[in-house]
Amino acid sequence: MANHSQYGAEQAIDVNYRRFVIGGPAEDELGRSTSEYVYRADSFVCQAAIHAGLVSNEKGGCGVVKLSGSHSNFTSTIRNGIQSIPFDASFPKSFTFLSGLSSSCIKDLRWPLLAVTVVFTTLLSICTASPSVFFPTIFTMLFFHVGLVSDPPTNTNYASLFSLIIGRFLPAAFVAAVFYRYSVKPQQHDLNAYVERTVFWLGGAWVGSLNNYTFDFIPIQRLTPSDLRGQSGAPLALSIIVIFLLLIAVGQVGYLRLEGRLPKYLAIYGMFVTFLIVCVMIPQLHLRIHHYFLALLLLPGTRLQTRPSLLYQGILVGLFINGTARWGFDSILQTASELRGPDGPLHSALPNITSIVPAVSNITFEWAIPPLARGYDGISALVNDVERWRWYIGEGQPVKTFERQEEGELEYFRFALMRGSGAADFTKAGVWEGDGVWKGGRDLGGEG
Repeated sequence: MANHSQYGAEQAIDVNYRRFVIGGPAEDELGRSTSEYVYRADSFVCQAAIHAGLVSNEKGGCGVVKLSGSHSNFTSTIRNGIQSIPFDASFPKSFTFLSGLSSSCIKDLRWPLLAVTVVFTTLLSICTASPSVFFPTIFTMLFFHVGLVSDPPTNTNYASLFSLIIGRFLPAAFVAAVFYRYSVKPQQHDLNAYVERTVFWLGGAWVGSLNNYTFDFIPIQRLTPSDLRGQSGAPLALSIIVIFLLLIAVGQVGYLRLEGRLPKYLAIYGMFVTFLIVCVMIPQLHLRIHHYFLALLLLPGTRLQTRPSLLYQGILVGLFINGTARWGFDSILQTASELRGPDGPLHSALPNITSIVPAVSNITFEWAIPPLARGYDGISALVNDVERWRWYIGEGQPVKTFERQEEGELEYFRFALMRGSGAADFTKAGVWEGDGVWKGGRDLGGEG
């Protein structure tokens, strides 16, 4: 999950940047764990399958899913590198994985294809002297390997995936031709150290191209202030990366100074910095540094014929390939709504719940009329994370009584203002305990 989402109340788990798997081993009547793993129906199926041990993230696999009805008390466990999320109320749908049943499964070819491509590119790098043969061939092979094998964009079939990758390859190839002319070709010209080129440049290119594996441990998804604040360890990781880049820059400056190219490159990067400052100052737009853009900014400083420059340039070319093959040329200037995504907070107004009357078998809520002048015309109610009810201005009194779904079980309530058919931000969850006691969330009433 790339945005803050909450499930439950006091234990309201913030699943920002966590694998979205709710559930684990089911419990018997005595509260003991069983061998059956039960997951909430909105859990990500593939991640749940890894958690249950049905498949592995390295090799993939297949299984049989059984969709079941309502289930209560989804447990939390850490298995196979995934910590599932607990949910101690009922949910209308759940699923399990059936054991002892086979299914037709296509073998995961990522690793065999990776081996074939690595061998071919290695032989090409060792046996090819011409930069005009070496770079276009390596670039093309890595681009299609990333787009079709190692990190393909989400798609429903191979035909549409191939069409998408072809569409992204053409502009990427044009940009690659530009930085080949000004960065790669000067470095590769009359370069006879083919083994060093293979180890440093090609090895770096593979590291950058496979960054969904090689850099997956770094707790940074997007370089935006809200994401850096929301990800545990992201500020520290960013600080380490910045220090590392500064040390690399100092080394490159030393080499450029020895070659007498430093004034020229100071002017180039001065223009880059000016451009970035202008982008930051544009109102209502936010600068976002993508993989491909970071590579384009740093590639000019890697044209030197040194072992470090070979490594840096290879990594940057690989990052460019991964960024454009997987995500395309996304804009570096984005609006707040584009950065937020479909599931991010709107920072909107919240409904004013004026009265809460709890009992053992039912609970009644009353609220103030939504501010129609601001475009809000209704109320939406989530019960146990499922939208159970909507009310619009003109549909009677602003009051609603909910009956308990399962006797003795707690229920979570959250409310949001409506604009037509769309809901704004929901309140924090309030808990209606099984004995009728109400424990309000931050935005709702207190204990009753």
